[in-house]
Amino acid sequence: MTEQQQRFASVWDAIEDTPAEAENMKLRSSLMRAITEQAAAWPGIDTEKARRLGITGPRFSNLKLGKINAFSLDALVAIAVAAGLSVELSITGHAA
Repeated sequence: MTEQQQRFASVWDAIEDTPAEAENMKLRSSLMRAITEQAAAWPGIDTEKARRLGITGPRFSNLKLGKINAFSLDALVAIAVAAGLSVELSITGHAA
């Protein structure tokens, strides 16, 4: 018996139950990565960086640790804007 390998464009496509959930996770992970990269470039300690982002120290720790389920898409957009990032959405269609 041979196993058939599936290929996925993203890890989220492989592990999420629906395409909508996968897209949400892709957006959230991209935002988290951009925010943490931006904050890493700032001088100062984590509590100062958290204050600059308008979040608590523990929340900043969750962000740095990649705890994606601790953040909604809305919350990450707000944090990204506080980080001085511009958030754009690109929507593309797929042939049916």
